Amino acid sequence: EKDQPNECGQKNLKIVPLDVDGSEAKKVVFTYDAEWRYSAIRWASRWDIYLNMTDTPMHWFSIVNSFMIVLFLSGMVAMILARTLRRDLTRYNDPELKEEAQEETGWKLVHGDVFRPPSQKSLLATHLGTGCQVFGMALVTMVCAALGFLSPANRGALMIAMLVCFVLMASFAGYWSSRIYKMFQGTEWKRNTLSTALLFPGVIFTIYLGLNFLIWSQRSAGAVPFWTMFVLVALWCGVSVPLVVVGSYFG
Repeated sequence: EKDQPNECGQKNLKIVPLDVDGSEAKKVVFTYDAEWRYSAIRWASRWDIYLNMTDTPMHWFSIVNSFMIVLFLSGMVAMILARTLRRDLTRYNDPELKEEAQEETGWKLVHGDVFRPPSQKSLLATHLGTGCQVFGMALVTMVCAALGFLSPANRGALMIAMLVCFVLMASFAGYWSSRIYKMFQGTEWKRNTLSTALLFPGVIFTIYLGLNFLIWSQRSAGAVPFWTMFVLVALWCGVSVPLVVVGSYFG
């Protein structure tokens, strides 16, 4: 007996159980029919019903609980620092302990290391410049995603946007790396520029290429094609490296 068709999302569906006698083997055939109906919703807007949901409950208890924990811990640290500073200031102002106060101990010895240049100043400048590049990439990507420019209907849009932003932010990496390197009174600015342009992207690309070769060896369909790898190298050498050089020149 053929029942009436059930539509997707229909409520109060009447499901009739089928009584099957287990005394003898029977063959059960499952079939279904699909009926396609025209919709006035555009293909690019089909996610709007999920993205514009406003009835998501807010976990206020967890938010307030986390805020109170952070506030309590910050208050404890502030009280400990205030007591330490007050005790040191009292000892400095005591005329009987003035000679003893001249010998600095504990955390007061840190002031001699604040303005001391590091031994690997080029490596530090490279990491800081690359950090500025990654931060700029993340900030621009999140702003674009929040404004709705990155639709989930377009597969791979987020990854492409992050890659393009990372390449274009190379000038900021070169600027801040050169700026910090000059602040440490470095003289080999060309070496620092090449380190900024090649170190972090080179490490990531080497790991990515090694993993891709492993996937290729397993004959997996998830391996990145050779043409895509060539495009990545072209973006790195043709766009990212020149932008790092330009940023280092202005820095």
